[in-house]
Amino acid sequence: MIRKASAVWHGTGRAGSGHLTSDSGVLAQTPYSFRTRFENEKGTNPEELVAAAHAGCFTMALAFGLQAAGFTPTELSTEASVTLEQEGQGFRISKSALTLRAKVPNLDEAAFARIAGEAEKNCPVSKVLNAAITLDAKLIG
Repeated sequence: MIRKASAVWHGTGRAGSGHLTSDSGVLAQTPYSFRTRFENEKGTNPEELVAAAHAGCFTMALAFGLQAAGFTPTELSTEASVTLEQEGQGFRISKSALTLRAKVPNLDEAAFARIAGEAEKNCPVSKVLNAAITLDAKLIG
């Protein structure tokens, strides 16, 4: 399976701008720029997309892990916070912190922690990130 997205950029790094497009069409010439990446102007940026990919991948991996263990979640809600840090003259993603809140009937904390940890390790996006990944997983309700 191959998934594709493309980026087009015009101008310099600081003053220029670009857009991102995914083959699925979810991103269709979605604008991004220095301002959307470093100054919180409305628009997207690569780190936000990495965070969305990590949250989505992990949450789906967890759903499959719970299913394999005989549990059906009522809700799995994950936030990924990606940290971008300066490194020399450039930047690197140094961390992805996953915060999970889950409603899973009849599941105890120990089994939940084990299944969530396995999902984090086995999520393909976790595997591709060369960053410190943390997971804060809690059963609620």
